[in-house]
Amino acid sequence: MMAETKSYDVGVIGGGGAGLTAALYTSRANLKTVLIEKLTSGGQIALTDIVENYPGFPSGVTGPEISMKMEEQAKRYGTEIIFEQVEQIAKKEKQFEIKTASNRYQSKAVILALGSSFRKLGVEGEKELTGHGVSYCATCDGAFFKDKSILVVGGGDSALQEGLFLTRFARKVQVIHRRDQLRAGPILQKRAEENPKIEFIWNTVVTKILGEKKVESVILKDVKTGAEKQAPAEGVFIFIGHDPNSGFLKGVVDLDEKGYVVTQGHLKTSVPGIFAAGEIRSGSTRQLIAACGEGCEAALSAQAYLEEKN
Repeated sequence: MMAETKSYDVGVIGGGGAGLTAALYTSRANLKTVLIEKLTSGGQIALTDIVENYPGFPSGVTGPEISMKMEEQAKRYGTEIIFEQVEQIAKKEKQFEIKTASNRYQSKAVILALGSSFRKLGVEGEKELTGHGVSYCATCDGAFFKDKSILVVGGGDSALQEGLFLTRFARKVQVIHRRDQLRAGPILQKRAEENPKIEFIWNTVVTKILGEKKVESVILKDVKTGAEKQAPAEGVFIFIGHDPNSGFLKGVVDLDEKGYVVTQGHLKTSVPGIFAAGEIRSGSTRQLIAACGEGCEAALSAQAYLEEKN
């Protein structure tokens, strides 16, 4: 049975850096704001070990710490934070109805800040062994791999940053990359190359993950020769990119060919009154500072929209 529908000025969907910043700004503008997040405040940043490129923290700051402070700040100015998964958004007369599994919320404006999720390899054994040696979060699961030999799949910043974190626990970390050059930034590359626990395996992909109750080995394929071999592994950490959390937005706002929300000037979507910020947005730079800036802009745009309507 659905509870009574609550009404707000602004509904923010997603509690990462973009969503928390947007909620902070709308709440400080004295707009009644609800933020709905399916997991935990901070989004993916809450799963990050150290954030070194956010201004104001010269020695870096942990992902959980900055997430907690952002949540605390938004709440201080009146943001109501609800942990539920949004299933649908629909226009109802002059308001938007935000539907979760158990509740409905109404808002005069909506800010989409749903972010993205870790991309899957899509190989045999991945789904079955997730949580049993297959992981997408080093800070969540790294401690379970003390003195073990593990694989990190990917060649970007996330792969190296998480791989470096895993060296705190693992005996050996092999980085599997489908190319012969990394995409990660120079600083991370240098750190990884200088770490004695990290080994690179180039021009290679994982085609199968094997194991009965836990990961025991993988099948590796050389992309140049096509040759395959079985290699032992006690864990597989996958960092090959992200996919937008936009499934329920199809038919609601315009999306690009990859499923990201298309925005116009001032972060307006194709529907008046709906704005988008952060990694859910087409063209996002996928950086925390940029997401926070976009959250601010989306909030100001929502405020201007509501002022024009009144």
